[in-house]
Parts: sequence; C-alpha cells; structure tokens
Amino acid sequence: MASAPKRLKAAAGSSARGNGAADPLSGFLAWCGRAGVQLSPKVRLSREGAVAGYGMVAAAELEPGEVLCTVPRSALLSQHTSSIQALLREGHESLQSQSGWVPLLLALLHEYTASNSYWRPYFSLWQDFRSLDHPMFWPEEEQRRLLQGTGIPEAVEKDLANIHLEYSSIILPFMESHPNVFDPQLHTLELYKQLVAFVMAYSFQEPLEEEDEDEKGPNPPMMVPVADILNHVANHNANLEYSPQCLRMVTTQPISKGQEIFNTYGQMANWQLLHMYGFAEPYPSNTNDTADIQMVTVRAAALRRARSEVQQQLVLEQWDFLCQLEMVGEEGAFVLGWNEVLTEEELSVTLKVLCMSEEEFKEYKEQDSWEGDSEEEENLTFSNEVLSRLKPPCKQLLYDSVLLTLESYRSDLKAEQDLLHNKEAYEKLSRREQQALHVRYGQKRILHQLLELVH
Repeated sequence: MASAPKRLKAAAGSSARGNGAADPLSGFLAWCGRAGVQLSPKVRLSREGAVAGYGMVAAAELEPGEVLCTVPRSALLSQHTSSIQALLREGHESLQSQSGWVPLLLALLHEYTASNSYWRPYFSLWQDFRSLDHPMFWPEEEQRRLLQGTGIPEAVEKDLANIHLEYSSIILPFMESHPNVFDPQLHTLELYKQLVAFVMAYSFQEPLEEEDEDEKGPNPPMMVPVADILNHVANHNANLEYSPQCLRMVTTQPISKGQEIFNTYGQMANWQLLHMYGFAEPYPSNTNDTADIQMVTVRAAALRRARSEVQQQLVLEQWDFLCQLEMVGEEGAFVLGWNEVLTEEELSVTLKVLCMSEEEFKEYKEQDSWEGDSEEEENLTFSNEVLSRLKPPCKQLLYDSVLLTLESYRSDLKAEQDLLHNKEAYEKLSRREQQALHVRYGQKRILHQLLELVH
C-alpha cells in the first residue's frame, strides 16, 4: 500500500447509509466543524464539477502553497482513535498479520455498524460499500475476460486468499472472544471484504521518517476525512503534508476557479489504480503507467531459442544462477515505463547472462565479475535510448519475450485502438469494460513501443 492518500473515483452512493439524512454532505460538513477540521473558504466539496463521486472544487483562484484543509489528528479514524482502541491495544499480539491492516479493519467493523459512532456522519457519505467496484468484486469470468494478461486477476486471487485467511484465523477468534462488541452475524466476511476495499481505496499511510525506514515496517493505514474526498490524476495539483498536530492538503500548482483539485496516490500504473481503487486513467493521461514482462516469460523465450538439449540445459543453469543472485524469481516481473525500465538492474543482468555462451558463462561465474557488474548496473538508467543500443542477442531475447507477453492478452492493440477511437462503440461498453480497456491499452502501447526499440 503506497504512502500516498487513496481515493476511489467510482464511489459514493447517492443517499446516506440508512440514517435518513437527505443530504449526507451537509451532515458531514457540520461534523467537520465539531471535529475541528478546517476547510478553506476557497474550496467546496461537491459531486458537481468532480470527475466521479465527491470531489474538491476551487471556489476561487488558488496559488501554489495554499492550505485547502487542515485535519487535526483527533479527527483521524484509526486503531488509536476508535472507541475500541483499548480493546485493540490489549489484543495487539493476536492481531498481527501480513497486511498490518487488521486493527484498523476491526475498528471500522465496529464504528461502521455502531449507531452511536463518532464517525457516523463520515460514513454517511457512502450509501454502502457495494458501490466500490474493485475487480475483487467482479465475477471470475468477467475478470479473466477483461483483465487477462494485465496482472490484476493474479493480484486479486492473492488478495482474496489473504482476506479469507485473516478473517478466519484472526478476526473471527477475536470477535468470538469479545461477544459484547462484535457479532459474526453482523460483522460478516462479506462486510470485511468491503471494508478491505474501502481501506485500499481511501486510506492513507504516513511516510516513515528516513531514519526509521530500515528498521520499521510501514505505518498502519488510517482514514483521513475530507482529504480522502480528493480524486487522483498523475498530473495532480495538491498533496498531503504531515505534522505532529495535524495533516494539511496543500496546493502544488495555480488552480483556477471551478477547477477540480486532485491529489496523488503516488506513482501508480493503471493496473494498480484499477486493482486498488476501482478506476484507470484514460490514455495518454497516466504518465506513470507501466507494463510487466513476467521473469519466467524471459526464461521461456530463452528456452525456445535454445537449439539443442545442451543449450537448454545451459539456459536452466543460467536461470538458477540468476535466482541465486536474486535477480529473478518465479513470481517476479520486469517493469517497463514509458521512458525507461524500472527494474533496470534485474533486466540488464538477466539479458546479459541468458545471452552468454557456455564459455562466457563459466568465466563470468569463476571471475566473480558479476559483483562489480552489479554496482555498475545500479548506476545505469535503462532508458529507451539504452534499450535501442543493446547487443543483437539481447535485443532478440527481449523482442521474443515481448511477443510472448502480448500473446497472454485476449485481444490485440489494433482492436483496442479502434474501440477507443469509436466514440459510439466506446460509450456502449459497461464501466468495467471501459476501465479494463484503459489498462490493457496502456500496457500494450508500452510493449509495442519496446518492440520498435529492439527490432
């Protein structure tokens, strides 16, 4: 989970969640006043003028560096501020998990269903969590049909396995030991899954201090009212600043009256945005988009190229060696951006080793020359220009790997391009089909660009 704020664009039901409020937003703003949340008079929270759901819109011209809202730490919803904080503190040891989200999720399970919760006006902005449209809620057939090749179905499968494991092995036993607070009939696996999506889409993680980065794991997630209403684009115009007393959303660019104010969730590729937030940016808006080549795909391409059993055996030995160097793994991927390879050391060393003859490989291992290489690779920016100057065998291996990767999708680039350029056909697509199309198209554009560079 990135350290940046998270906000799902396709969110927010049209009426309050079961509390009869005709206008949840005015109830929420009144709560903000009581909670000490300060909103600049130069902005308004609204559905009108926002790309999706609620958003923050400039009511007057804004200069860079202006504070849009100030949220005191007492208004944050976390395991430390929930009404069951003492219970969570007491059970701390039993609530450890791979995700680190369990204490917050228990706090949310309680606060979301408690009629007297302090955060009730905050929750009323969501009619219910069924409006969250993460791929984890799509039928498996739809996931495979629309997202095959993108990496999302595999990520969803892992998420769901972890959610089921955490719920059955940590959440249920904790709830059963506190029957006066929790009821498994009310606090169901389904609600837990929806709250996981809510945390994925809306939570923030405070960045660690530099001196803590090596020793500590990431900070646990927390909910930040108002700040989480801002939508995301790669070319954002505001970001969140942390201080000991409060969090502030601050402008980073001049903003005109009537313009939507956007935050950033970090440098997120479209597949990550759809997986974690339920939306993708249309091409070519997402300058942070990436495409993956699975590491095992490069191994498969190298094995295909081997003309004899001896050569195939060499490829497997080279692969084992790369595994020992921790350059590759069975589940890893090489990540390609628009202008450079983001896993430059791993891809550079892998191509070099897999393209060696038996003699070169033997010499390479014996001389320990890879140790010096590794430092050299670390300083290398694997830009498009560097890719175009690779040695012919490395170019060929990369080319073959890209072709194999493109085979994993269900449709080709031209079909997607035609669909995007045909407004009438595009508008007939369901929202899920549109979002999946943006993910696939961006990835394929990056892969085709690489084909041209190494051809």
